[in-house]
Order: sequence, then C-alpha cells, then structure tokens
Amino acid sequence: MIQVTGLEKSYHQTSVLADIHFAVNKGEFFGIIGPNGSGKSTLLKMISGVISYDAGEIVINEKPLRKYTRKELAKLLAVLEQEGLPPVGFRVREVLEMGRFPFQNWLGEEAEDASSLINDIIEMLGLQQLEDRGLDELSGGEKQRVALGKALVQKPKLLLLDEPTTYLDIGYQIQLMDIVKSWQKTNGVTVVAVLHDLNLASLYCDRILMLHKGKQVQVGGPREIMQSSLIEDVYGTRPIVMEHPVHQLPQIFLKSESWR
Repeated sequence: MIQVTGLEKSYHQTSVLADIHFAVNKGEFFGIIGPNGSGKSTLLKMISGVISYDAGEIVINEKPLRKYTRKELAKLLAVLEQEGLPPVGFRVREVLEMGRFPFQNWLGEEAEDASSLINDIIEMLGLQQLEDRGLDELSGGEKQRVALGKALVQKPKLLLLDEPTTYLDIGYQIQLMDIVKSWQKTNGVTVVAVLHDLNLASLYCDRILMLHKGKQVQVGGPREIMQSSLIEDVYGTRPIVMEHPVHQLPQIFLKSESWR
C-alpha cells in the first residue's frame, strides 16, 4: 500500500527526518512511535501530502505521491488529526457530511446519496443522541468520535491517525482504538497511526516503526520493538516489559527510582 524510500526533510538547514525507508502492507495496522520531537507527525503529514519532502520518495498504490491531485488523495485517504474539527457553530451531522466533500461536485452534489452511510457511522460511533448538537456542547471524547466519523465517511482505503488518543481518558482510548481496529478488519482498510502510548501501540499494531531524533531505529512486530533495552536507548528509561495476561502481547511498566 505504501512504500517509503530514502525520505528526508529539513527545516532551516536542521534535519527533521533522514534516510527513512519502510513499507506498509495493504490492510495492515502500522504504528509510528518515538519520543517527542522524533519526527512522527512530520512523517505522517508527508504521507498525507500536506507537506513536501526534500529527498526520497513516497509511493501509494504503486503511484508516486507527487503525481496525485489533492482530490485524488482525498478519495484515497483520510486523516484524523489531534485538532481535526472545524470551528464551533456546526452540528455533529453537518461535520460528518463534510467528510463527503471529495465526492461532491462544485454544487455540493453527489452522484449517490450518502445519507445511509452517514447514518450507519453515526450508529457505529454511538452518536445518535448527539447528531443535532453543536460541537461546543460536546466533551473531548465525544468530539474525537465525531472527528473519527468525519474521516470514516470518506470510506478511505488508507486511514492516517495522528496521536488519536491524546487528551482522552482510558475508557475513550480503548473505545476509539477498538472502533478503528474493527473498521480496519471489516473493510480491509490500511491504518497508519502515530501513537504516544506504547502499550496501545503494542496491543493494536501489526507492525511498528520506531523513530528517534529524526532517524529510523527499527521496524518490526510488537515483540521485536517492545524490548526493554531498545526502549531505554530511545526513551532514556529502562522499563519492565511483561506479557499481557489476555492478549499475550508485551506491555510496559515504568520503574521509579524514587519509589520507597
């Protein structure tokens, strides 16, 4: 689905990403992790076509990213950003309807009625009681569900998530990640997610790219990446790594040096 080769990006002669190379398989849940400032969000924005890259190449579905028009990309991929909603003043259903923009003509008309798709996503996300409310009436978790709904109504083949669980409590984090994982499996969607929480990355991602200071450290499955020594090298703290009692995947426990 995605092939990244020799990717590089600099700002004001300061390297942000250098010699990044990896592939994402069709239908895969692919995670990007790393400390703050490692270039995670920059990489995702380059894949989405929002910002350009200085060297290297990104190929999506065997076509170089540079050769896509903005509308072609909007029909292919959707992005859930940390601040992905329009200003207040819009109702929930109106926001979801905005996700159909890539398929509309200049009069705002579609060849097919998308109302049943929107209704299905409203039901899947549990937004039935909220669809006529304004965004300013919603909690942080509710707003994030609306932002996800706006992305899903595009019916993307590629879904890009930029730290989607930031500011959410643990209940909303699991709920949102479960919805994305279910959608991925049911629809064969490829997901690329920048994740801050290493335990969520381990539970939900098929493979993970670890970045550090703009450079690629390693690509592999959760068991390859969630190694105590590797995490110490990148994050500067040596955690305890144990297997999840239900999912048999590595989970991380931090040690405090001041604990008594």
